[in-house]
Amino acid sequence: MSTPETIAPPRASLLRDLSLPAVVAGFVTVLVGFTSSAAIVFQAAQAAGADAAQTASWMWALGLGMGLTCILLSLRYRMPVVTAWSTPGAAMLTASAAGLPLDQAIGAFVISAVLICVAGFSGLFERVIGRIPVSIASGMLAGVLLRFGIDAFAALETQFGLALSMIAAYLVMRRWWPRYAVVVTLLLGALLALAQGQLDLAGVRVQLAQPVWIMPAFSVNAVVSVAIPLFIVTMASQNVPGIAVARGSGYTLPVSPVVGWTGLANLVLAPFGAFALNLAAITAAICMGREAHEDPARRYVAAVAAGVFYLIVGIFGATVAAVFDAFPKALIVVIAGLALLGTIGNGLAAALADEHEREPALLTFLVTASGISLFGIKSAFWGLVAGVIALLLRKKRVA
Repeated sequence: MSTPETIAPPRASLLRDLSLPAVVAGFVTVLVGFTSSAAIVFQAAQAAGADAAQTASWMWALGLGMGLTCILLSLRYRMPVVTAWSTPGAAMLTASAAGLPLDQAIGAFVISAVLICVAGFSGLFERVIGRIPVSIASGMLAGVLLRFGIDAFAALETQFGLALSMIAAYLVMRRWWPRYAVVVTLLLGALLALAQGQLDLAGVRVQLAQPVWIMPAFSVNAVVSVAIPLFIVTMASQNVPGIAVARGSGYTLPVSPVVGWTGLANLVLAPFGAFALNLAAITAAICMGREAHEDPARRYVAAVAAGVFYLIVGIFGATVAAVFDAFPKALIVVIAGLALLGTIGNGLAAALADEHEREPALLTFLVTASGISLFGIKSAFWGLVAGVIALLLRKKRVA
């Protein structure tokens, strides 16, 4: 899969490229990623039989893994590489890991991580993903993000004053001070929430998370019921959209080493509870959009900032959870939707640019935006499948 325009890595240093919008984009990335799915991770840990200390260790391992991979890979390739835990994988664990001994669940995490390493470093995954056209990838990108754009305006029904004020501030800032539109909008939203008593930090306590080592145990049942499904779901529902989002945004990430390194980080941290690390899609788009920086070559700083915030999440797991929980839901959905407006627009423009691929790309967009889930795999994957099939049939008919 090629891109219409390749973004060259900058030669300047991190300090020279550092900017406030990039740091805020990194914070919004972590805020959206954590608040949208942390509860599922807690449920998965409980389903696997983890106690309170072990659950905190899961958050420590995941935060450490995401933080280090975001920082190191983004600095290495000078592109915004954003990683995340596998939310579909966590959802799957709530059912498949129930009743399984915790040490066998950890063993399944290890097996899944090994499979991700092999798929990445061997180049097999890159050969598969490289055949996806830009129009299809862009349609999937727009479909994945559409819900966030809609939710930003749907928040007017539940929190009219807060949502309207944030939207108005964003539009004004985009006209007069575009680089700081999201920064100012986020600050305004937080101040309004505080003034209205919706930002309650009274329950926040500083508390460090402690890693807990669990010796992996292996069983056929755990491999079949957890390891292999976790690997498939993570690759299909997370890494495939993650690569497509990056390339749809103009970044030609080196797929094999990036996926391989996420698998290796997952392997090292699995005994502490890191069930699956992968490339992010939705949250990565925040770091890859114009709100992170007007210059696409400097948006890697946003991913580095996200990595720093993820490290804080890991080290102060319980404290950060309480802080993020204090933010009103309306504030989070509005800031996420506004931060992704440019990326949604660019995705739609790229998807529909080629008249011969327009219908398959539109099909990809609609299937992805539908939110369907089949066999435990989310709609982004099925959108890609539908678009590729439609494109192949169209080309065969033309031939």
